[in-house]
Amino acid sequence: MKKSLLIACLCFLGMVAYAQKETKVSIETEYGKIVMLLYNNTPQHRDNMIKLAKSHFYDSTLFHRVIPNFVIQGGDPQSKHAQPGAMLGNGEIGYRIPAEINTEDCHIRGAVGMARDGNPKKESSGCQFYIVTGKPATDAELDNVERTRGAKYTAAQREIYKTQGGTPHLDGGYTVFGQVIEGMDVVDKISAQACDQNNRPTKDIAMIKVRLVKKKKFLGIF
Repeated sequence: MKKSLLIACLCFLGMVAYAQKETKVSIETEYGKIVMLLYNNTPQHRDNMIKLAKSHFYDSTLFHRVIPNFVIQGGDPQSKHAQPGAMLGNGEIGYRIPAEINTEDCHIRGAVGMARDGNPKKESSGCQFYIVTGKPATDAELDNVERTRGAKYTAAQREIYKTQGGTPHLDGGYTVFGQVIEGMDVVDKISAQACDQNNRPTKDIAMIKVRLVKKKKFLGIF
């Protein structure tokens, strides 16, 4: 009896410890709040987002690139005081993040990835990120991506792409480092806004406040 209780307690503590390792970031917009879970298997991208959120870097930056059934993108520091209609997307923070591309993290609907230029090492922007909206994919489309990137999708990944959607053609080219876990309805509202010829929303859509989500304290009695 005592042994069983001890094992149960250890398992529970293990689950609590695992939960405490999760990092979540919230983005407040006029359409509501988006909450992203950052992946631990892309630590350099995770830590960079933590650093920028803690420094309030993203506050007042815009979602400057919005393409329905593809992505919404933001984080350009030049967007904070941009004039209406100005082309955005070239602003940077002064460094790149080494690529952390893997076959586990895919561009399924709600995936959070880091933008990049055409550098051969596929290093990420230090600040610009995107959230995938995407659309359902066919087996033929997924087969083609597999041939291009040289890696097979799991049955689970295929099912998600076919039912929920995403942008599989980005797999292998950009680092995915998180997933939206709350507020995809907000992402969809942003994605539906009217845009100009440069895919910038005609009405500015700001990240009002970007913050780390505080971990809930566990108060247990054993």
